[in-house]
Amino acid sequence: MSKRDDLIEKYAADIKDKFGETADMDLLTKVTVGLGPSIYNLDASKVSGGDEKELETVKNNYLIKKLGLSDGPQLMDAIKSVMDKYGSANRNKHRAVVYYMLCKHFNKASVY
Repeated sequence: MSKRDDLIEKYAADIKDKFGETADMDLLTKVTVGLGPSIYNLDASKVSGGDEKELETVKNNYLIKKLGLSDGPQLMDAIKSVMDKYGSANRNKHRAVVYYMLCKHFNKASVY
């Protein structure tokens, strides 16, 4: 198995443990591939739930640019909802998992 496959398995386990859902492996793989080499960088592969600047980056670069959503308070509400479900005690919030959950939340799998 490749390193990316190992990471995708880890992300799927995280979705099961933290969100109580079985991951759509096809979509999770596409989201992970879409993140490119950043998944191998320890800092870039995580999202800091307490950093407002980082949450703005998720909103602007992923929700608006990638998924094509219109800006509005519902975007930050969705991000905060995913962060809450992920758990504030969990410091390792994987970017691929956060993006996957946001993609599912907005029913934007068609983007991939």
